[in-house]
Amino acid sequence: MSEERITETTDAQGNTHTTRVVSDGGSGGGMAKWAFLLVLVIALGVAGFLLTQTNTAEIAKDNAITEAAQDVGEAAGQVGEAAQEAGEAARDAAENMGG
Repeated sequence: MSEERITETTDAQGNTHTTRVVSDGGSGGGMAKWAFLLVLVIALGVAGFLLTQTNTAEIAKDNAITEAAQDVGEAAGQVGEAAQEAGEAARDAAENMGG
């Protein structure tokens, strides 16, 4: 698309000067579009990277919680076994004293 601009000026002596400028739009906008697309692609890449890092951190946190829960379960089992052994030892001691 062409654009034509005509400017007429009159100087102090009364002389009129006409300036005619014609432009065909040029390709300057094309470079701006490519620059914008490049920035957009980089931004999407950074966003994707950050999302995967967040996901990885969430998975690591979930794994740590699961492992801690398993450790608590094992500790509870050990406490139960110790209590049972203590009860058996107390019963054996009582039988030996009474026997």
